[in-house]
Amino acid sequence: MAKKKGLRAVFATAHDALRRKRTVAAVYFTLRILVIITMVAQFFNGDFESVFLCGLTLVLFLLPTVFERTLMIDLPNTMEIIIMLFIFSAEILGEISSFYTTFKHWDTILHTLNGFLCAAIGFALVDMLNRTEKFSLSLSPVFMSIVAFCFSMTIGVLWEFFECGMDQLLLLDMQKDTVVNTISTVMLDPTGGNSRVIIDNIADTILVTADGQQIALGLGGYLDIGILDTMKDLFVNFIGAVVFSIIGFFYVKSRGKGKFASRFIPQVVEVQPEDINPRQPKFGKKAKK
Repeated sequence: MAKKKGLRAVFATAHDALRRKRTVAAVYFTLRILVIITMVAQFFNGDFESVFLCGLTLVLFLLPTVFERTLMIDLPNTMEIIIMLFIFSAEILGEISSFYTTFKHWDTILHTLNGFLCAAIGFALVDMLNRTEKFSLSLSPVFMSIVAFCFSMTIGVLWEFFECGMDQLLLLDMQKDTVVNTISTVMLDPTGGNSRVIIDNIADTILVTADGQQIALGLGGYLDIGILDTMKDLFVNFIGAVVFSIIGFFYVKSRGKGKFASRFIPQVVEVQPEDINPRQPKFGKKAKK
């Protein structure tokens, strides 16, 4: 019972925090209504997997605000809105509305944005640590940018591990396949050696099942299983990470004067007495730079 009450209190304070950010709240409640409508529609369609996905999306929408209350930080409105739009675009539009297959570059856009946001989060974590009086750190802008870049790439790699695991265990096909017309492999070396065999101008692939049935895929080429998609996702994640790492470098160099970077870097807030009182769930003041 105590855990349930604690969880309710956390989400209650999250809602209170949203009410104080009018723009964020407007986006949040608009997306929430759209998700609920989608959930109801999928329920009547009998697609209970999508219903679960909608429920998960509603929970994910609250995570930025929950982190604000738990870590005593203030997320910039721009970053908070982009995170919610990212979740909606990935789960509702991408998965349920099939945007991943309908729009060719939908997945690429989201992975690029993910690299950018993760670099911003990694940079913010190091920046807050660097400016905390409890630690005697004085990290250079270059070092902070490198840490932010590595943080973003690590998150990207872990996500690809997750996609591969889900594809292998649950056959979800999160790593989308790619049609190619040329392959180079040593598996076809007739001597069993390490000489590559190149096959080009592949027009179709025919699968032969255990019972002898032959199935022509009709895809216009050979079906690559996930590897090219994974490399593409990591590459665009790399681009997003590099872009924000450069932005973060100049942000620290000018000591917070960059208006664009400040839209993505959380600020530590000072704890006020009313913050401890659950009846007055208000934020403290932002810590001075």
